[in-house]
Amino acid sequence: MDGQSIALLGLALCVVLCGAGSAIALWKTGSAAAGVLAEDGKKFSKVLVLSVLPATQGIYGFVLAILGSNSVVADMTVAAGWSVFFTVLPLTIVGFLSAIFQGLTSVAGILAISKNETISGKLILFPAMVETYAILALVISIMLL
Repeated sequence: MDGQSIALLGLALCVVLCGAGSAIALWKTGSAAAGVLAEDGKKFSKVLVLSVLPATQGIYGFVLAILGSNSVVADMTVAAGWSVFFTVLPLTIVGFLSAIFQGLTSVAGILAISKNETISGKLILFPAMVETYAILALVISIMLL
């Protein structure tokens, strides 16, 4: 395997795993939101933000891959390829996991809204705390590029 292939593999894994984590989480939040809305359609605006929050990790993976693609050249050494691969690894791992855990936290918030919609603004804080780690991983990966 040459350096360019290794670098592209790292970038592709970042996009795929961050996107997969977001897709899994959005499946969970969308399912929970559908259940709440089936009982009371007026709660749409209350559950919407919690439903879409886990999508950000997929976006972060996509953005990092675009930024990282500037580092990929045809005649890369194997060492340079591994450098790009390991540079995007923080977001690859944290983006995947934090999306899933953010989705689960959002589901809990969505279910809480079904019982008490007056606390919806406060419930955004909990999945946002999980989001912090995805942002930190994105910043670290960008700094390493």
